[in-house]
Amino acid sequence: MKSKHVKVIVRTRPTSDFAVDILQISQETNSIHIHIPKNSESGFINNQQEDWDFKFNQILHNASQECIFDECGAPILKSLIDGYNGTILAYGQTGAGKTYTMTGTTENYVHRGLIPRMISQLYKEIANKAQMAITVRISYLEIYNEQMFDLLASLNDDETNTGALKIVDENIGPSLVKNLSLQIANTEEEALNLLFEGETNRSISEHQLNKNSSRSHCIFTIYLESRSRVESSEKVIYSKLNLVDLAGSERLSKTQTSGVSLQEAKYINKSLTFLEQVIIALSDKKRDHIPYRQSKLTNVLRDALGGNCNTIMIANIWGVKEHIEETISTLRFGTRMMCVSNTPVVNVQYDPMALIKKYEREIKELKHELSMHDALNSKINIQYEPFNDNQKYELRKQIKTYIDNENEEIPIINVRQIKEAFNQFRKLYINLETELEENAKLLKHSANNNNMQTNGNSDNSKQEHENNNNKLNNDKDDGVGEIEGGGFGIGMVIYLIY
Repeated sequence: MKSKHVKVIVRTRPTSDFAVDILQISQETNSIHIHIPKNSESGFINNQQEDWDFKFNQILHNASQECIFDECGAPILKSLIDGYNGTILAYGQTGAGKTYTMTGTTENYVHRGLIPRMISQLYKEIANKAQMAITVRISYLEIYNEQMFDLLASLNDDETNTGALKIVDENIGPSLVKNLSLQIANTEEEALNLLFEGETNRSISEHQLNKNSSRSHCIFTIYLESRSRVESSEKVIYSKLNLVDLAGSERLSKTQTSGVSLQEAKYINKSLTFLEQVIIALSDKKRDHIPYRQSKLTNVLRDALGGNCNTIMIANIWGVKEHIEETISTLRFGTRMMCVSNTPVVNVQYDPMALIKKYEREIKELKHELSMHDALNSKINIQYEPFNDNQKYELRKQIKTYIDNENEEIPIINVRQIKEAFNQFRKLYINLETELEENAKLLKHSANNNNMQTNGNSDNSKQEHENNNNKLNNDKDDGVGEIEGGGFGIGMVIYLIY
């Protein structure tokens, strides 16, 4: 599997106050040079850095919405149709144009953003693929103050999906959000209505840098399920596209926020810090552990960061003098992001029920072919079904006559019969082996009994012999007179045989 680095594209917010004396952009080399002169009021000892140089995959300066789609959206959408996962992240400070890049404005059709443009192009691509049956599902997730909300929950008719959203993650693979609703969108109009429904439920408030500032991270996800109408339908290709509008990073000392806005800013900065820590960890090849679980944002985007995904990050910058520090911070983050490698692969799965139906059809067709083959070769009444008990009994009888040399051969009909014959041979062998073992046990038991009887008779004879000797001794004691100790020998008797 071939790995690909995350592609980073810089987009500048159009402004009449662009700091050309500080920020120099070269679209030919896709590089940015920033020069900040040292402050003379700091004294003679001043170690302030004056120059920064950055290089990215592409820089879109004062680009239109259509240009952003052509460079960022179109390639990801094409790979999505082919079965690859995709993610587009909009990152930058508050007011840099992230939400404008992702969703655009509703006042002017020309200013619509990436999400509505990609929805429109997606259904055009689906219409051109008549040979494929493609199902589109959509979810819209918001992470506000480190809590997850379903922006399409109001459209849910299923009461079982009303529980709290929870992340279910595996050690390997993408994380899933439990109870997040997936809405089917059969047409472009239905998909756009889902987008507008989610937008009305987003957490937006007025900010010093933006009148309608997004105070949460929002992830609009399109899920595709593709099956072939022409080829096998059991092969299913799954792919998904994450379109992420991240909340803006900001310096609290500069914005002077307070109250609810201050609390929101703390959560936003905290989650973006965890995101940066994950990016730094992924950039270090020696790191074994990646801290995805530190925040819900990084956990949800797990497969987009170092996983199975084609990922593009749009770094939105606001090139005015008073925001130059935030611009440098965004460009630094983009540089780190370019070091992250993903391994996108086509997500192919096979429907088990469709596979079963396919195999049943193939078996039926093969049986018909065998029947035709047997008929052409004058073979009649040949069965290819599994053997029943009667057929097994008859085959066993044939094998016994063959073993007893009463029959010279067993007629071969088909492969199934050969397999069953081997099976019967095995059973006969096992039965014979068992019978021999039982006979051996019986013989051994019989021999043991005979030995016991022999030992008993020997003991009885010995006892009888001892009794006779005792009786003889007793008779000697009962005689008259004394036994003389002396005597004489009569020698040896030699028998001569003539």
